[in-house]
Amino acid sequence: MRRIAFLLERAREPTYRVRAFRTAAATADSIGIAELVERIEAGTLTELPGIGKVTATVITEALGGEVPVYLRRLEATGGRPVAEGGAEIRAALRGDLHVHSDWSDGGSPIEEMVRTAAGLGHEYVALTDHSPRLTVANGLSPERLRKQLDIVDELNARNEHGIRILTGIEVDINEDGSLDQSDELLGRLDVVVASVHSKLRMKSDELTERMVTAIANPHTDVLGHCTGRLITGGRGTRPESTFDPEIVFAACERFGVAVEINSRPERLDPPKRLLRLAVEAGCSFALDTDAHAPGQLDWQPYGCERAAACGVPIEQIVNTWPVDDLLAWTGRGS
Repeated sequence: MRRIAFLLERAREPTYRVRAFRTAAATADSIGIAELVERIEAGTLTELPGIGKVTATVITEALGGEVPVYLRRLEATGGRPVAEGGAEIRAALRGDLHVHSDWSDGGSPIEEMVRTAAGLGHEYVALTDHSPRLTVANGLSPERLRKQLDIVDELNARNEHGIRILTGIEVDINEDGSLDQSDELLGRLDVVVASVHSKLRMKSDELTERMVTAIANPHTDVLGHCTGRLITGGRGTRPESTFDPEIVFAACERFGVAVEINSRPERLDPPKRLLRLAVEAGCSFALDTDAHAPGQLDWQPYGCERAAACGVPIEQIVNTWPVDDLLAWTGRGS
């Protein structure tokens, strides 16, 4: 059922449908196989909380040794071919540097996101929940971020999933270009993604200065979804912010900040014309999902196709690097 939920998320199906399968999976885990079999035989499976007719059928087929019909249909139709160049980039990726959990506005616990990332073959994944200013996304106060860091340390010590969890944040770029978290905490993190989330319609010269100030901050590693555009999805559409891309990308190249290739289908940011400019400027890149749910972690192929189409060199995509090289680049290596 978790695989079904994953495929539904990847296909951008409604949240309630995904939640139904995750809830049923949690109930089934808590009950155990013996009782599930007894209830199947007694016809009382749907009396359990969170298990309806469809999920009961999936459980019955799975315990009967079959691949559930629902899952077979999703597996057959949910995939999407990746262009040859995009497939080469996807094969080279070792991790994802922009991922959210239910500590901010994500829908799943940290460990669920980590387990899914490991299942996709990632060697590392950066947990980058939002910073305090973004209250609408339940941004992390300094106190909550410190608690999260302790939890990440515990998970890494246990290493149950064979994947390194990198500490991180998606930090708001304030209107004056400063970053929405203390220098002390930013200095403790493995990866800092800096993004503009407010006043997206600032005048071009003002937004350019704001972004360059943030890029020049020594804590900034990745410039997140640089235009802030929305091209589809439930939140509607939003035009690109206007700034001087040549100045911004030159700053990224000078200060060693990666330009994010955001793979979310409603963002696909930056647009291809700007992505090509960033390549010409000699920038490095981080090809991320900006995932807010486990199934969204498999959205990287969307960004891979765009990177291939725009001639992004694989060796300049920082999350194709081994983790020690990545952390040496961010300045957090041992």
